[in-house]
Amino acid sequence: MIGLLRAEWLKQRSIWSPLLLLACMVGLVVLIVALHGKTIPVRALSGESGQFEIAGQGQRLSTLFGALLGAMSITTEFRHGTIRPLLLATPNRGRVLLAKILVAVLMGGVFGLVAATVSIAVADVALSTRGIAILLTQSDVMSLLVGSAVAAALWAGIGVGLGAAARNQAAIMVALCTWLLFIEGVLFEAFGVGKGGWFLPGSLAREAIGRDSAALLAPGPAILLLCLYVVVVAAVGWMALSRRDVA
Repeated sequence: MIGLLRAEWLKQRSIWSPLLLLACMVGLVVLIVALHGKTIPVRALSGESGQFEIAGQGQRLSTLFGALLGAMSITTEFRHGTIRPLLLATPNRGRVLLAKILVAVLMGGVFGLVAATVSIAVADVALSTRGIAILLTQSDVMSLLVGSAVAAALWAGIGVGLGAAARNQAAIMVALCTWLLFIEGVLFEAFGVGKGGWFLPGSLAREAIGRDSAALLAPGPAILLLCLYVVVVAAVGWMALSRRDVA
């Protein structure tokens, strides 16, 4: 298992896609946080909750990019045919999938930390240039950093499981973007799904950073439930990978 983890870690460090995803994520975080910080009325940003919402924009993007990272880590193998020699060298497909999930979770956590750090820094600059006093406490900053890292890490694991089940890289990336960027938001805002929507995986990721008065779950239970999603999706991916021919 150690050898598989080392090989997967080396593989992810040797290709450009993780770095490109990271660069795109950072660019979008800077753009979105700066726009929010510059365009939202001063009255809405003068309180701690408004500032926390602005600084928390990085969490939303890191969750998406963590999921894309996880999905690409395995769908790329199918796309380029490298899954065949990988499974020939390691016939135990469950171990292969587990190694990919563990490495993706680690890298997803890094994505979450980077996104939260950049989001907090850009929010600080945007608010300061408008003469708004920064009210975020050390506890707020830690909640953003830890919650973002955990949410992105767990969604990276979900991405690996979904990628193993679906295999088609373009389809799974479109599905992830659609779900995280549109579907859950539409369910809440347009159709009024109500409190049951807070148990959906994207909402659980947002609850991981806390400070949402409408949320039903505290960060701890939300993270535990999101872990359950990872286990279930990973199990589905393992069954799909084990039963299908990759020749």
